[in-house]
Amino acid sequence: MAAVLRGSRNLWGRSLKHVDFTLVSSRSMASKTQVGFIGLGNMGKPMAKNLLKHGYPVIATDVFPESCKELQELGAQIVDNPAEVADQADRVVTMLPSNPSLSRLLTGYVPNGSLKVKKGSLLIDSSTIDPAVSKEMAVAAEKMGAVFMDAPVSGGVGAASSGKLTFMVGGVEEEFTAAQELLTCMGANVVYCGAVGTGQAAKICNNMLLAIGMIGTSETMNLGIRLGLDPKLLAKILNMSSGRCWSSDTYNPVPGVMEGVPSGNNYQGGFGTQLMAKDLGLAQTTATNTKTPVPLGSLAHQIYRMMCARGYASKDFSSVFQFLREDEENEGQ
Repeated sequence: MAAVLRGSRNLWGRSLKHVDFTLVSSRSMASKTQVGFIGLGNMGKPMAKNLLKHGYPVIATDVFPESCKELQELGAQIVDNPAEVADQADRVVTMLPSNPSLSRLLTGYVPNGSLKVKKGSLLIDSSTIDPAVSKEMAVAAEKMGAVFMDAPVSGGVGAASSGKLTFMVGGVEEEFTAAQELLTCMGANVVYCGAVGTGQAAKICNNMLLAIGMIGTSETMNLGIRLGLDPKLLAKILNMSSGRCWSSDTYNPVPGVMEGVPSGNNYQGGFGTQLMAKDLGLAQTTATNTKTPVPLGSLAHQIYRMMCARGYASKDFSSVFQFLREDEENEGQ
């Protein structure tokens, strides 16, 4: 790993004279040494599996031991807590569900599990969190002599499994090559967005549009069905017309229209409604802080929060189609 920070600038352009790493070789030329992975949920597990497929030894942990079994069978080393991961790996990827999860991990509020990283470590966070929290985490990492980069993902579980995710990366530009080395094993697109927090900003914007688009696709499909159109025919027409979007042609929310998507599996797997509500909440917070009007984003947030209260929290976010149908059925009674 290289002394890449000596003489460079820190996350906000200030000199890093106080940081003096004495490391052996360049990260960008690093051999396939052990990579730490923290968080083996629906997204984290297939991402870690792809690192294994590319020849990287993986040391991993998760709060739910059962999530680790498959990865262990594939050859990963499983340990009890994040501290053990950070002790044995100087490149660590985190994939956690929320702001507090990451904050507690890195700043020391997890008993026997906080991430006391080694000097020179590279921390890549692929969670979706508030950009302000990413900046706080970068400061905490810098105090430990480490580098933190935010690298949230887009593409869902299918893309995570096939290694076709899109990573949006924020952090010290000189470290991008080091992060890219690992991220290209898990994704087809790795895009540098700017200073730390900009990756999260791009992800929040993407997910707000995704939520709005999924609601619009669900409303459109539902209306067409009520007008007597066959849903497969309607989807075909939309996808060769100006209404075409990812929610209609890749992740259609109507059961039976498309194979291999959550709507064809009772909305199991995929990206949970609760997580979408969380991401929309992040969009609302940043919109408020920047005085940005987001009327459709606000409405989408309300809809997904209502869905969580009505039993859809663990279902895929495309279950908004089912939610709309259920509301109609209740009104007809």
